[in-house]
Amino acid sequence: MIPEKQRLKAILEELEKKIEETERRMPAHSVQQPIMIDLFQLEEERENILKQLKVLQ
Repeated sequence: MIPEKQRLKAILEELEKKIEETERRMPAHSVQQPIMIDLFQLEEERENILKQLKVLQ
């Protein structure tokens, strides 16, 4: 079984990739609402994972 800290770090890495991908999809001049919603959700998930990792340390 994977320790919780390693599992959270793996999730965090995947979220970082998804955030980068979402940011690349955003046009420079006019941001589309669905893309921004995706980005906000991913960033919120990232913050939750970071909080959980902080608690484990």
